[in-house]
Amino acid sequence: MKIGVQLPEVEREVRWPEVREMIRCIEEAGFDSIWVGDHLLYRAPHIGVAGPWEAWTQLAAIAALTERVELGPLVASTSFHSPAMLAKKAATIDEISDGRLILGLGAGWNETEYRAFGFPFDRRVSRFEEAFTIIRTLLRSGEVDFEGDFYSIRDCEILPRGPRTTGPPLMIGSQGPRMLAITAPHMDAWNAWHAWFGNDPERLAPIIARLDDALITAGRDPSDVEKTAAVLVQFGGDGRVAGDPSRGISVPLWGTHEKIASTLLRYGELGIKHLQIILDPINVASIEQMADILTGVKSL
Repeated sequence: MKIGVQLPEVEREVRWPEVREMIRCIEEAGFDSIWVGDHLLYRAPHIGVAGPWEAWTQLAAIAALTERVELGPLVASTSFHSPAMLAKKAATIDEISDGRLILGLGAGWNETEYRAFGFPFDRRVSRFEEAFTIIRTLLRSGEVDFEGDFYSIRDCEILPRGPRTTGPPLMIGSQGPRMLAITAPHMDAWNAWHAWFGNDPERLAPIIARLDDALITAGRDPSDVEKTAAVLVQFGGDGRVAGDPSRGISVPLWGTHEKIASTLLRYGELGIKHLQIILDPINVASIEQMADILTGVKSL
């Protein structure tokens, strides 16, 4: 099982020198991946008004600063990008990283940032369906000609191509029936966010079962799709304050290193192949603590 770490989002304002040090620490400690959220602005009672650094700019920097770890958005909202430009960015970052990008994709949810930055909030799944068609076609074949209700992409080609002939793997962050029906025939990986299952592996099992049903309906072998999960781990922090608490309540995983390691291994027993650790607090000290647990998990 691979284990990665998500960088800070809006828990506190983190300047680039500290982020850069976290990136260095994650790679040197032996983690498998680094992730960033693709969000723009939050307004909520528990955090006030806060915004993260732009995701794709960070990903380009991470790709250049690292040599080994995989990296990706957790997950990119197709609503915030022209789908052809998002595919172009993905191919470029995959080239900078020498084929280490995992392209996480979703339909978005946070209406505040849509309104603030001028993106349409209506019919997000329908818009995603068209964007997903354009993105995967461009990355896998290098060209697309598409006319839909929301996007007109005429005679588009990605040149130069990225380092992988079929592009980076496509990881879908959704559990909705319609989203799964759209993406199941094509996804390479799938991600579950901790709020969906209360950060409890036992509550994740039925969600995985629904995913497997969607894959079987699409004619896929469920074992062909890499299942991933974002898990909240706390080392005595003040509380991870990212996202909308009304979307689900997560109890952080905390306790002894042995307890945390054994719970993470339970995700592996459910078929999870890659964990994205959401640390509370997110700083170098927490990353180093998590690295000690990583050693224990990898040895079992």
